[in-house]
Amino acid sequence: MPGMLDGFKKFILRGNVVDLAIAVVVGGAFGGVVTSLVKDIITPILGIFGGIPDFSAWTFSVNGSIFGIGNFINAVLSFIIIAMVVYFVVLTPVNRLMDLMKSGEPEGPRTRECPECLSKIPASARRCAFCTTVLIADGDLPVATIAPDTGPRRDVAGR
Repeated sequence: MPGMLDGFKKFILRGNVVDLAIAVVVGGAFGGVVTSLVKDIITPILGIFGGIPDFSAWTFSVNGSIFGIGNFINAVLSFIIIAMVVYFVVLTPVNRLMDLMKSGEPEGPRTRECPECLSKIPASARRCAFCTTVLIADGDLPVATIAPDTGPRRDVAGR
């Protein structure tokens, strides 16, 4: 039994679980603030222009069933405001930070194929580790080992 409790304690105190719990609490509080903002400030301002000072009181009925469309409009406005805050306050700065942290190295293969044995070798290699072919700077063709030129050619008699 103590082993199970130790595992549960490690799980609960893991960073991700604690961070998620804090995010849920802060998100709930933020949702209450935005709901109050929509209900107590934005809706009355829209009511000045639209003639309805409180959307939550806006209802219609069909065959005795009452539909509270005003509460739905308040919820949609709350959602739009929360989405805008998350996008402009959280997502945009994080994306900018991630762009700054990207390295200047080009994204691409860091290996290439040896033209002789077709093995994967580092892109900057000058010799294949598998077949020992000497590679030129481009890495496209092998270089043959050629003896240096010793001067004019002569026949066997030395002419």
